[in-house]
Amino acid sequence: MKKHFKFVACLLSIAIVFFSGLSSLQAETIEKVKTSMQMLKEKTSYLGAPKLEGNTLYFGDMEMNGYYDVVDEVADYNGGTATIFAVFGDEYKRIATNVIKDGNRAVGTILDPHGTVIKKIRNGEAYYGEADILGTKYITGYEPIIDASSKIIGILYVGYKI
Repeated sequence: MKKHFKFVACLLSIAIVFFSGLSSLQAETIEKVKTSMQMLKEKTSYLGAPKLEGNTLYFGDMEMNGYYDVVDEVADYNGGTATIFAVFGDEYKRIATNVIKDGNRAVGTILDPHGTVIKKIRNGEAYYGEADILGTKYITGYEPIIDASSKIIGILYVGYKI
C-alpha cells in the first residue's frame, strides 16, 4: 500500500509541475490535440504506407497533394484544424490543409524553417505545444511522417486557435 501511495504521489507531483504552466483550458486543448492527432494518424495509415515520389506524398495508392477529405474529416469531427505537409527539399509545404489564409486553404505555404517545431521534426520527434501558424497562435501537435526507409517525408499537424 505504501509503495502504491508513493507512486501515485510521485505521478501527481509530475502532473502538477507539467500542468502548472497551463491553464485548465490549455490542458483540455492539449487533450483535444492528442485525440485529433490519433484520428489523423489512423485515417492516413488506413490508406497505406507513406511514400514520397518526387514532390507527391502518398499513403498507399492515395495521392495526398490536394486531397482534403482526411483533414476535413478530422476537423469536422473534432473541431480545430488539420494539415498534411510533404518535404520539398529542406522545406515542409502544406499539401492538404483546412488552415485558411486570405480566405483560401493555405496549400503551398511552408512550415517556419527556424521555429521550434521544425527542430523537433528534423530530430524525428513529435512537437506538442503552442505554435504560431501564419500569424495566429494555436495549441498544436506535429508528428513526422516516416517512410519504409526511416526517412522523414512529411508531417501530420492538428491544432486549435488559442
